[in-house]
This record gives sequence, C-alpha cells and structure tokens, in this order.
Amino acid sequence: MGDFSLYGRMLEHGTLAEPPGDIPDARFALPSTIHWMRGLAILAEAADASFLSARAFYASVPRRAMAEREINTVCEQMLFALHQLAALAALELAPNKADVARSTWYYGIYGAASAMIAAGDGSFPDTHAATAQQWDRQFAANRLVVAPFADRLSNLTDVELKKQLEGPRGRGKHSLTVKPVSEEQAWGCIAEYLAGTADWEQWNIRERVRASREFRDLGADSFRTAAARGLRDAAYAKRSIAFLHQASRYRGKANYRDAIYLGYGKSVPQLLDGFIVDLASVLRAFSGMAAAYCAARLGRQIWSDFVADLEAKRALSLSPSSMWAI
Repeated sequence: MGDFSLYGRMLEHGTLAEPPGDIPDARFALPSTIHWMRGLAILAEAADASFLSARAFYASVPRRAMAEREINTVCEQMLFALHQLAALAALELAPNKADVARSTWYYGIYGAASAMIAAGDGSFPDTHAATAQQWDRQFAANRLVVAPFADRLSNLTDVELKKQLEGPRGRGKHSLTVKPVSEEQAWGCIAEYLAGTADWEQWNIRERVRASREFRDLGADSFRTAAARGLRDAAYAKRSIAFLHQASRYRGKANYRDAIYLGYGKSVPQLLDGFIVDLASVLRAFSGMAAAYCAARLGRQIWSDFVADLEAKRALSLSPSSMWAI
C-alpha cells in the first residue's frame, strides 16, 4: 500500500470547499458528533422525555381551530418524523454502525418541528433556516420546549453571551471530546455544544457583515474600529440560538463537513457503538414532545383519528399507537 492518506492530504492541501486551515480536527470532530448525542440521550432518559410527559407539560395549551390544509400539514410532518424514527430503528440492526452513521436524524427533528409550527400558528416556513427561526420565536422564546431541548441564547453579543452561558455551564462542565456517563457530564456536553454553535454563528455573522455595503463604506478590513464593531455587535444582538439551530448545525457537521470521520478509520465502528441507538432515543423524545403539542392544538378527537389512521394504514414497521396514542 502506498503512502496515500486522504486525511493527511486534506490537512496539507484542503479541498475545493475548504482551505487547509479550515479542515476539522479529527481528534475533536468525531467525538463531539458522538458525545453531544450521547449527552442528549442521557438527559432525555433522565427527564422521561416522551409523549406522555409532554402531554402534562402542554396541559394548558388550548385547542386551535384549524383549516383542513393546516391539519393535513401537521399530520403530514408528524408522519415524516415517524418515518425517520422507523429508519433509525432499522439502522440499529446494522452490524457495522459506520455503514449507517450518516443518518436521517435531523430530518425527523425538522419534520416534528415543522408540525409544531403549523399546529401553533398555521404557517409553514419554506427553508431550514426560516423553520429554525420560527420554531425559536414561537416555542423556545416562550418556554414551550421540554428539557433537554429548551436551552436558548437570546443575544450573541460577547457580554450577553458570556452571561447567558452561565446557566447552562452551571449545570455541569465536561469536554465534548470525552464520552459523558452521568447527567452532570451530559449537561456539560450540552453547554459546550451550545457555546460552539454560538461561536459558529458569530463567525457566520462576521462574514456577512464583512460582505455588506455598510462595512465596505467604512473602508475597514477588520473589526478593530469602533464603527466596524458597532456593525458586528448590532448583528450579534439580533441573533438567537435554540435547539433547532443546533440540530441544523449538527446536520452540516455529521452529514457533510465532518462526515469523513464517520466513515474513515479502523477505530470508528467501535467508537460508534450505541450512536444509532442514541440518535433514535433523542428523536423519539423530541418527536414525542412535538406530538404532544400537536395533539393539544388539534384536539383529542382529531389526534386520535390521525393516529388510528396511521396505525391502520402504515407501511412502516414502527407503531405510532405505541408512542402517541391518547
């Protein structure tokens, strides 16, 4: 065998999408992908996050009279979430988890969140970014999200970010490079991923500000001047981060940017032991929350009829009645 190493070549030369300095470090990229999900799974289990517990959480949410198309959208998106959950259940049976690590988890989260939005106000955002923003405004900002999906940063200015991260970091400190085994360590992983998502979004904002006409009009090439920092901080202040933003970032990391590490390296199959189970556990908890909210907004009769229809006509192996029946 020659000395060809894909990872080594990428570190030296980069790719068409990224220069060498932006290639993710394998020592952090793969563990953070696995351990954030492990932390969420630990906390979802500890909180008994499920349709039943979320029904109690949403007990005061009133039914909303919906147009037929709105009802259909809620039910359609919940079916999509169920399909992704069924796919993960099937992937759990794969002998080599590296074969199936690039999974459908995010699309289950996205479908469940879309169902919540449609049930909430009858809207259906047409992009992933708009869906994340709308879910944040409608649910996370109004404390209509169960743990461990409820953390939110309302402002990304450096002063506010430091202040708002004190709460999540106060529940536990733990590196994403080390597998969490307790609730405290799991909370530490959740806090670190939240902080990492904030850093990532700050970088995106800086790039957008640099490309703006207002920044070019300053004649600046950095944020060293007060005027340039003012443009940056004004953009920071308008940005919030909630769970769906983190899930969207995760989709980019696990399915695209960091995906090489899920399928490259002899140690990966062993490292991924339990990963698919964690993906399924977290999606089951999130979709259970979404189902409980949608059931409250649709009303008992329509929800029960929907679940019964799915149960009678499903092509999937997974039973919706076993999870979402009232």
